[in-house]
Amino acid sequence: MSISSRKIYLFILACCVGLLAYALYAQYVDGLHPCPLCITQRAFFALTGLFALLGLIFHPQQTGRYITGGLMLASCGGGAAVAYRQVWLQSLPPDQVPACGPSLEYMFDNLPFSEAFSTLMMGDGNCAEVVWTLFGLSMPNWALIAFVGLGLAAIASALPQVRR
Repeated sequence: MSISSRKIYLFILACCVGLLAYALYAQYVDGLHPCPLCITQRAFFALTGLFALLGLIFHPQQTGRYITGGLMLASCGGGAAVAYRQVWLQSLPPDQVPACGPSLEYMFDNLPFSEAFSTLMMGDGNCAEVVWTLFGLSMPNWALIAFVGLGLAAIASALPQVRR
């Protein structure tokens, strides 16, 4: 039994929707306020899900599957880099954690986009705080695992052995 690329796209889309739904639940029900790096990871999950949705809708031939898989892989790579940065910040000793910065709204309202973006990507003291764990791993750890898994699924969706 071979798996189809459509099933892989559906799996990736369902995972992204589920992860984003849980992030919103954690924010609005559990009261966990996301830091700038958390919001950026959400954007990468949404982007990965959007590419999977496009693959599901347009059901591309092999070249299109390479493009769709590459876009999903790039999005997962970007998200994994941001999640890794946050995991690294969380592993720092307390005296090495960067100071807390301005809010996301303030940065984009008052700083040039390039400066706000670079500040966002660096993270700050808020991003180093561990406020949620499951089996000893923080939310950014789980996001990193999810990005790696979704990236592997994106690669699988483009393999020639996978039927259209």
